[in-house]
Amino acid sequence: MNDKFFSLPEEKQQKIINAGYRVFSRNSYKKSPMGEIAAEAGISKSLLFHYFRNKKELYLFLWEHCAEVTIEYLKKYRCYEQTDLFEMIYRGMQAKIGIMVRCPDMGRFAVKVFYERDPDVGSEIQESYKRYKDIKANITLINLDPEQFREGIDISMMYQEMYLASLGYLWEFMQKDEMDAKKLEEDFTKMIEFWKKIYLRE
Repeated sequence: MNDKFFSLPEEKQQKIINAGYRVFSRNSYKKSPMGEIAAEAGISKSLLFHYFRNKKELYLFLWEHCAEVTIEYLKKYRCYEQTDLFEMIYRGMQAKIGIMVRCPDMGRFAVKVFYERDPDVGSEIQESYKRYKDIKANITLINLDPEQFREGIDISMMYQEMYLASLGYLWEFMQKDEMDAKKLEEDFTKMIEFWKKIYLRE
């Protein structure tokens, strides 16, 4: 990536970033032309290629930017300070809603990118996704008291099940045209209460 992108005023940087999220969140990687992203950002295609050598570079930049914003929000909601797993999940959910309200296209992109299998970017995205997920899981699991859960529960597998269920729900939710943050919070709260009944000791 050309460092001249970072010399742009922040407002212009954000227009390009938002345009990338908007186009990539609505199409597959293969069907997201750089010309459309440039038009959304209000710049020429040649100028976009001046900042990013190719579509792959822009896509991976947007993913890393998205991951950084997500971590920023998780810290803002004090997600990793919690020792109660379900409080941590609840705060994580609030952080994701905050992101989706602030930038729905980035929220859609964050979920969509997990399912992208284009050979140009798929393996790199999965490796990066796994790295961030493992960091999050390690922080989460290290502070948990196994005595609060039912006897014989595999805590690592339990966390994996809840993580994938949450991701699957978000995928379904983000297919809708309208962003209903209240509905999202209500549904996630019900899921958390359901998990408590399954996994916590009585």
